[in-house]
Amino acid sequence: MKRHLLVACAIIENEGKVLAAQRSATMTMPLKWEFPGGKIEAGESPEECLIRELKEELGVSVLIGTALSPTTHCYHDFTVTLHPFTCQLADGIITPHEHHALKWTEPERMPELDWAAADLPVISEYMAITIKSRSL
Repeated sequence: MKRHLLVACAIIENEGKVLAAQRSATMTMPLKWEFPGGKIEAGESPEECLIRELKEELGVSVLIGTALSPTTHCYHDFTVTLHPFTCQLADGIITPHEHHALKWTEPERMPELDWAAADLPVISEYMAITIKSRSL
């Protein structure tokens, strides 16, 4: 039976751009882009996980905004369910402690990056929401 990971991820917004994080060469799915976040621990809410993980991974505090739809993806050796949230920086200077690179990108340019497969439905939903809100 494959292990099933529950992961919270942050779509950190700033001045019309979104933060993408590139996995390190030593991580699984090396050098793929992802939204920062991490595994939800037992007894922890997705929001609590995001606050903890973003402090550990990036050295920042965030204000958690809108929850997007959870999405599940089956990789060859494990399954992951992502719990995405839009976020705004609250405090700290972004410093990559675990990732190879960070990049601020316009939402419409996100598909140009080589994303981890689990993040693709999150990008689609986020882009649909962003485009819809711009047209209102």
